[in-house]
Amino acid sequence: MTFHFIGVGGVGMAAVAELLAARGLSVTGSDRAASPNTARLEQAGVTVYVGHDAGHVDPEATIVVSSAIKDSNPELAIARARGQRILHRSEALALAATGLDFVAVAGAHGKTTTSGMLAVALTWAGEDPSYAVGSTLPGGASGARLGDGNAFIAEADESDGSFLNYTPSIEIVTNVEPDHLDHYGDVEAFEQAFVEFAERRVPGGLLIACGDDDGARRLVSAAGGRTWSYGTDGLVPGVEAHVAVTITGPASATLVLVRDGRDMARADLSLAVSGEHMLRNAAAAWAAGLELGVDPGLMAQALGTFTGTGRRFEHKGTIGGVEVIDDYAHHPTEVAATLRAAREQVDGRVLVIFQPHLYSRTKNFAEQFAKALDLADSVVVTGVYGAREEPMPGVDGDLIADRMVRGQFVADMHEAAAMISAEARPGDLIMTMGAGSVTTLTSEILAAL
Repeated sequence: MTFHFIGVGGVGMAAVAELLAARGLSVTGSDRAASPNTARLEQAGVTVYVGHDAGHVDPEATIVVSSAIKDSNPELAIARARGQRILHRSEALALAATGLDFVAVAGAHGKTTTSGMLAVALTWAGEDPSYAVGSTLPGGASGARLGDGNAFIAEADESDGSFLNYTPSIEIVTNVEPDHLDHYGDVEAFEQAFVEFAERRVPGGLLIACGDDDGARRLVSAAGGRTWSYGTDGLVPGVEAHVAVTITGPASATLVLVRDGRDMARADLSLAVSGEHMLRNAAAAWAAGLELGVDPGLMAQALGTFTGTGRRFEHKGTIGGVEVIDDYAHHPTEVAATLRAAREQVDGRVLVIFQPHLYSRTKNFAEQFAKALDLADSVVVTGVYGAREEPMPGVDGDLIADRMVRGQFVADMHEAAAMISAEARPGDLIMTMGAGSVTTLTSEILAAL
């Protein structure tokens, strides 16, 4: 059987292609440009074409697409004309996980870090899991691997509803905070999708939900079945067990699994990454490890080996006493959590270049973005990275900057990089932030410094 991936260089697509190739299947793919992901795939035995052309498509291949692929793509068009089998990326991922205990990590934010933590910890603990994480792992390792163990860990993408294609044994929901309203229309529809996701569990499957998030607490009430909660705010009514998180430092906490008023498991956690949000993510991963049969103390120790995924508070270099960090935060809650973590780690100022991602998200959350970004000392907001969306009249980065105390709008991101670099002084931290092309600015900033 042959699979052909259209847009194979995307992080999520590359991970699935690598997993299918590891299973011994024939895999080809195409993308508009070469990238580190396509280079890694070629090393894994995947045939990669640069550019999209109908001639790349084997008439017998199963076609794999993401929601980003447009109907006008010539490879998708020829496949449809021939009547070839077409799968969404999530359906192909489910195939790659056949026969394994599927652990699906969902939530508007935190899922990449949480799934990465779980993958790294289970590997260190000797469980040899398979995984598909939407970023590189510590040391630049691939986010995709086919192991010999029983567990398969994957991010479950809610942005287009594709997480409803999975049937997990364990589900982690880090939060149910409104996002992707361009797809869902309203908050009620967004939250209902998570209820449907919870209902996709196998019989006897476990839902692990964050008790510190209002949306996740509502999910627990609506979902039924086996459910554990975790967090700092106390027990969530109706759960089978709760992981109580007592924070003891910027990167440390005590975790206690409580069931029927009794302590069932306990461990002290010390992470290599800082922030309250990181400790919550680790608590979710710890709970999943316990459900998979890992010793509580060993699981906590294993989580301490995690040093972060790519584009999540990723250190890019230090020049002249100025540290440069790249971060993927593109939702107000993520932005605020990342900036609070930065405050704990730097004595100087925090300077940010923020590139809004999606016109709809910018329009819907401009006020919340402004409040979150004002946690920094100085912010330059660039033009919106539209990704799959067409521009909206009157919606750009100034919609956020105009609501800020310490922000300014500079549409061109290269001009923004020059400005922020000139402003920096020894002891400061410069952060590029967003889910789009802003990540490419770090080399410019380091050169300017």
